[in-house]
Amino acid sequence: MTGFFRDGYCHTGPGDSGVHTVCAVMTKEFLKYSFEQGNDLSTPRPDMQFPGLKPGDRWCLCASRWKEAFDAGMAPKIRLESTHASTLEFANIEDLKACAAE
Repeated sequence: MTGFFRDGYCHTGPGDSGVHTVCAVMTKEFLKYSFEQGNDLSTPRPDMQFPGLKPGDRWCLCASRWKEAFDAGMAPKIRLESTHASTLEFANIEDLKACAAE
C-alpha cells in the first residue's frame, strides 16, 4: 500500500518530512536511477511490509526526489490527478504536466 500513511493516497501531514506527494508510475529507468541515488525501491523488504516495486507500479514519491529526478532527466511519469497540491512547493505545474501519464 502506497502513501506515507500507507492508505493508498499521496497526501501529506504531520510526520511526513519527505513529503510523499507525487503519484509516480514506476519505470525500469527510474527504479535504476533511484537505486543509484541510494534509494532501492525494487528489493522487497518484508520487515517493513514493502513488496518492492516493478515497472508499472504506482508509488507516492517524495516531491524532492521527483524534482531531483526531473532535473536529471530521469523523472517517471506521474498521475497528476493523484498528486497532492503541496508538490507545487517543489516543482512547477508546467514540469508536472509535462510528465503527466494521462
